[in-house]
Amino acid sequence: MSRVGKLPIEIPNGVTITVDADFVTVTGPKGTLQQFTVPGVNISVEGNQCIVTRESDAREHRSKHGLIRALINNMVVGVTSGFEKKLEINGVGYRANMEGAKLKLQLGYSHDIFYPMPENIKLVVEQNVITVSGISKQQVGQVAAEIRSFRKPEPYKGKGIKYDDERIIRKSGKSGKDK
Repeated sequence: MSRVGKLPIEIPNGVTITVDADFVTVTGPKGTLQQFTVPGVNISVEGNQCIVTRESDAREHRSKHGLIRALINNMVVGVTSGFEKKLEINGVGYRANMEGAKLKLQLGYSHDIFYPMPENIKLVVEQNVITVSGISKQQVGQVAAEIRSFRKPEPYKGKGIKYDDERIIRKSGKSGKDK
């Protein structure tokens, strides 16, 4: 039995989970999220708990059991409290600011980078910190990874865009010849 899959999901007040033939829909105070289901994995709502079970011990069913439970749990957390990631910009002359619905990044290139804000995602820029927040954990992580990919942190001076909890392992520069 999957250690993650066998745990029930607590449904807080104000959140409803609807299970159709092909989709699970979670509705809460912050919005609505929808996830497809996998054949062989059964989802049932009993009282204030959502229970995920599998039909058999086949390899495919075992591998999807914990995954579907984790996705539904992330949806419940997302519609109640939401998710956020913070990115730090380090480097002389590196800047970020919002221009309308676009994020304008100045990262040492000969041109500015404009990143359009996806729907259901909120971007906030304060000093050198970009905060990406939303209700979908997958979408928040994807947007943060795309912004980071414009200028990944380099190991010599640490310049670039990094997650706030990321630790950059620094390298020493040239060591020169011993005489």
